[in-house]
Amino acid sequence: MGIQLKTVLISDEIDEICIDILRKNDIEVVKNTNLTKEELLQEIVKYDGLIVRSATKVTAEVINAGKNLKIIGRAGTGVDNIDTEAATKKGIIVMNTPGGNTLSAAEHTCTLIIALTRNLGEACKSMKEGKWDRKKFMGTELYGKTLAIIGLGRIGKEVALRMQSFGMTTVGFDPIIGAQESATFNTEWLPLEKIWPIADYITVHTPLIPQTKNLINDAVFAKCKKGVRVVNCARGGIIDEEALLRALDSGRCGGAGLDVFIEEPPKDYTLAKHVNVIATPHLGASTIEAQTRVAEEIAQQFVDLAQGRSLFGAVNAATLTHALSSGSQPWVKLAERIGSLGSLLTKTMSVNNVEVLMYGEFLEKAGAFLLSSVLVGYLNTSAVDNGDILPSNLNIINAPVYGKQAGLRTTSTYKGHNGADGLKVKVEFQSAAGEVLEICGTVRGDESLLLSVQGNAFKVPAYLGGDSIVYRIDKPVSLAEIFEAAEKDEVEVAAISASEIKNGQGFGIINLGSPVKNNIEHLEKKLNDVYLCTL
Repeated sequence: MGIQLKTVLISDEIDEICIDILRKNDIEVVKNTNLTKEELLQEIVKYDGLIVRSATKVTAEVINAGKNLKIIGRAGTGVDNIDTEAATKKGIIVMNTPGGNTLSAAEHTCTLIIALTRNLGEACKSMKEGKWDRKKFMGTELYGKTLAIIGLGRIGKEVALRMQSFGMTTVGFDPIIGAQESATFNTEWLPLEKIWPIADYITVHTPLIPQTKNLINDAVFAKCKKGVRVVNCARGGIIDEEALLRALDSGRCGGAGLDVFIEEPPKDYTLAKHVNVIATPHLGASTIEAQTRVAEEIAQQFVDLAQGRSLFGAVNAATLTHALSSGSQPWVKLAERIGSLGSLLTKTMSVNNVEVLMYGEFLEKAGAFLLSSVLVGYLNTSAVDNGDILPSNLNIINAPVYGKQAGLRTTSTYKGHNGADGLKVKVEFQSAAGEVLEICGTVRGDESLLLSVQGNAFKVPAYLGGDSIVYRIDKPVSLAEIFEAAEKDEVEVAAISASEIKNGQGFGIINLGSPVKNNIEHLEKKLNDVYLCTL
């Protein structure tokens, strides 16, 4: 399975290697870096993909205007300039190049740490003014000092490894990367409250999110050693700029290396001009190597996705990671069809929870995409009856969002190997009243097969797909009777599969040779509940 990707717009400056890779893989590319907001809104409708760096602001308005957009790529790490929530609702993949500028950003961070400890900024300025003042710029050694790294991902790790070569002790905090992993690069994991009092230097390597905005503020500076130095090569706003200026003026902070600012370029250069600040204009990723690397990576990620080979760097489409392979695709279709079937058979229930159970080693990591696929089928089929407003491109990226809006709780559980029964998926649709509808299916080649409903097994698994009639009965009805009723309704029957009857109910699937043109009153009289559908 690939994403149809015929045309891509590049709206920011990027290395030509990006264009070359896309074109060599038969993707039409237009590069226009001079679009106004209004022009972008008019142009974006023409494209399947959009590649940006930092300059283009991909707002919800732009995303909604991109009627054909399937993927937005950021040639860099952060996606602050992309409204990821709006993209997710539209079923659009947002991806970045998480490792492309790692080394450049880490080296720039280390450069600022070194420059701070030896007053290189002011010393250089003094020399350019024709002064020779050795005593004024007395520095300190890095050896034996403690560097606190907030954010222990790719960049944080590389900073730690480099600064350890200067004899620094590295400690750090990360809400995801724990003590065991940080220990592999000789960095002690500590909670923030234990970090502040021991740090001689603090460097931040986190995204700017509500939890990290103004992370280092007046209260933090008050807990730190007097004279602590701070570095920010991540995102402006992680360090409270007003609090930093106060700390610099009071001596609580001995110096700051800043590559990023809340406003870029700043309207007020007071902080950047401070005597104890070394400031650079967002140069962390500004190396020839990094720019070539991110351009190459984002283009290759687009190509790999278009050709169905892999998905890498997606920030809002984890469900797709294991769904792209040819082996997974039949299971995606099965889950969607089970979702549709579940929606039909739960019309009298108020479903508030959907649980997917997976059996068999191949499905061990399939929970996310199977659950999303079930929701696609369930919501699409429910919307037909309820008139719910859903996007025209409901897919496994945005289905969880709309499922949550519909009040559905979802869970998936891997149940391990299943012995002779092999691979199968069981889906339970549950109501607050305690009602449960259970549907079990499997795949054979590319075919979706229904094994049971409510534990009522089909002796010959029923084919799920195409124009169908789904029915429920409360007493035995022979296949001959069903064929006779179908003939009276002028229904072209390709196959009929019926389950066993247990606990006063049975289920069946009628596969149709052509769409039904008339009403099906004879089938409705013969069977209890009858639903026309396309599976």
